[in-house]
Amino acid sequence: MTYTNFTLDTDADGIALVTWNMPDRSMNVFTEEVMNELDKIIDQVVADASIKGAVITSGKDSFSGGADLTMLQKMLTVFAKEKGKDPEKAAKLLFDNAGRMGGLWRKLETSGKPWVSAINGTCMGGAFELSLACHGRVAADSDKVKMALPEVKVGIFPGAGGTQRVPRLTDQQQALQMLTSGQNLSPQKAKAMGLIHEIAEPAKLVETAKAMIKNGLKAVQPWDEKGFKLPGGQIYTPAGFNLWPPAIAILRRETYGNYPAAAAILKCVYEGLLVPFDTGLRIEQRYFTEIMQTKEAAAMIRSLFVSLQELNKGARRPAGVPETKFKKIGILGAGFMGAGIAYVTAKAGIPVMLLDRDIESATKGKAHSDSLVSDQVKKGRAKPEERDKLLSLITPTADYADLAGCDLVVEAVFEDSAVKKAATEQAEAVLKSSAIFASNTSTIPISGLAKNSTRPKNFIGIHFFSPVDKMMLVEIILGKKTGDKALATAIDFVRAIKKTPIVVNDTRGFYVNRCVLRYMSEAYKMLIEGVPAPMIENAAKAAGMPVGPLALTDETAIDLAQKIMKQTIRDLGDKAVDPKQMALINTMVDDHGRFGRKNGKGFYDYPAKPAKKKLWPGLKDLYPQLAADKVDYEELQQRLLVTIALEAARVMEEGIVTDPREADVGSILAFGFAPYTGGALSYIDGIGAKRFVKIAKDLQKKYGAEFKAPKLLIDMAEKGETFYQRFDPYAKGDVKQAA
Repeated sequence: MTYTNFTLDTDADGIALVTWNMPDRSMNVFTEEVMNELDKIIDQVVADASIKGAVITSGKDSFSGGADLTMLQKMLTVFAKEKGKDPEKAAKLLFDNAGRMGGLWRKLETSGKPWVSAINGTCMGGAFELSLACHGRVAADSDKVKMALPEVKVGIFPGAGGTQRVPRLTDQQQALQMLTSGQNLSPQKAKAMGLIHEIAEPAKLVETAKAMIKNGLKAVQPWDEKGFKLPGGQIYTPAGFNLWPPAIAILRRETYGNYPAAAAILKCVYEGLLVPFDTGLRIEQRYFTEIMQTKEAAAMIRSLFVSLQELNKGARRPAGVPETKFKKIGILGAGFMGAGIAYVTAKAGIPVMLLDRDIESATKGKAHSDSLVSDQVKKGRAKPEERDKLLSLITPTADYADLAGCDLVVEAVFEDSAVKKAATEQAEAVLKSSAIFASNTSTIPISGLAKNSTRPKNFIGIHFFSPVDKMMLVEIILGKKTGDKALATAIDFVRAIKKTPIVVNDTRGFYVNRCVLRYMSEAYKMLIEGVPAPMIENAAKAAGMPVGPLALTDETAIDLAQKIMKQTIRDLGDKAVDPKQMALINTMVDDHGRFGRKNGKGFYDYPAKPAKKKLWPGLKDLYPQLAADKVDYEELQQRLLVTIALEAARVMEEGIVTDPREADVGSILAFGFAPYTGGALSYIDGIGAKRFVKIAKDLQKKYGAEFKAPKLLIDMAEKGETFYQRFDPYAKGDVKQAA
């Protein structure tokens, strides 16, 4: 029998080698076809008396990325259609579909013949659940091998036996940690937890897996044997009593109840370990069916899996422009941002010319890369030879002539128009005519900067976020005259350094900063109203934000906020900034010398480590304080999210961002907008435009004009539209296939 995605070869010892190698994908993923073929392969192995057992491995560098979540999206679309006709039938259909993969793995582990998973690379989600269902598990001893059940990160959970097998192989505490965090496991960590049996040299992986079968591997899982005992003991034991109450409290502390899938994991493990294995699988299937119907799952799958992959694959790249293979990239300015851009560029294997006003400054910028990569070596995440190779790719210089031959130059000099003008002119004097010039400006409009260029069609904005090595989003800003080649080259560069690009039209603050400034501004208003500072920060976290707005202001610097406000007043007039907010920031900076984290005092105090930061007690003396029980805590949460979402809607109305995928993904990756919502626009879609407009109007009456809904939203409310209908990103067939 032949298969499209697998080959099956039986050796002289009667051991079948099942090799998974999808012909049209860079990584193996589970699709309907793959599961149908695996079903037939299990039947073939069982029916053929000459086959003693089977090893499953991958024909690619990685094992598998797990399920193709677009398959789950389709499942939910079918469910939504059927629900209108017959809700009970629709729920049953969803339940059966949700159990398909889990049923298949159960069929494999009870087939009566031993199976071994030979894990040669990345093994995620359903693929790791398949491996856990095999009677033996061997992983290659390689940095490329990472095993995880990361489904919780996209609003679902391991629904193919993961919540039942993991806690039957390792203790419950480690199981809960792994399942609720989606953490990656190295082969060593997985073996220590009891999740794999052996680690083999990559060249001997299949040989080691086959040896397990030859040496008499039992075709029965531990939980199917009589007298099976849980590795960490039963739930109703002293150890269980010490684990479960704090586990529930920790989950609440970490998620604020915003992630139904994380809570479902605890329920699956707790309830599943009290019953026989097959009943546990049924419990898991029921919870999985329930979670699949939540708006959180739909929004997170769309934004954090489907849209993210499409953007990473260049969904917004102009068609017909040849891909750029970078031979040399120039970075102007070796300060914190420039040095960070040099590091991620060299890490991608691209030679960098790092230029500053003198060689000492440029060399200091290279030292930043040395510090980052040496830290990785110290932690065992990089090898010394990898550090040497990375550093060899960065050449510090003070001579513009060294930029000759660069395909792309990224300017990251001081945020001053005159300094940027000089840098542009000196660089363009030595660059080839086809080279692209990009500015990393965060505040100055690109069209204005492009006037300094002799070739504005090759001029573009590439806005990185700090710290560059950690922040995954990059805003690509189009000037009025930016051409397709510049856009394609910028997207190619962002993809080469393994970051996510979003394309933004030119405006003050672009997209991300406009939203972030609204978030901070609302917090300043709350302080002025007398809302206790701890309530503001806690409300933000309860709403799903990773960092409170006051802590975020400290990170970006309060004196920078002051400079932005003053510049805004100079450019747009006195009414552009609330005078009360200006007074607050002036008081913090000018009267109290509180600049933020950088000088150890801002809205928070930053004592010497290991002590933790704490809110500055003096904040409560700046304004008369409201009693905590007089403050509507839920309304605080709502205000912080709604003000950001309204700004995202305005940005769409103005045509600054044109694709809702970019607005959603950008809001999550740049400043952590409540990921469970799917992003700033999905937050509105999840509430519904009509209801959201009413919420905004109510807030406008109480708190002012910043809550005024734009005309676009009012029109959408009247028509019953969502952003993904109004601005359908697929209307022009603009989609790159995931995985």
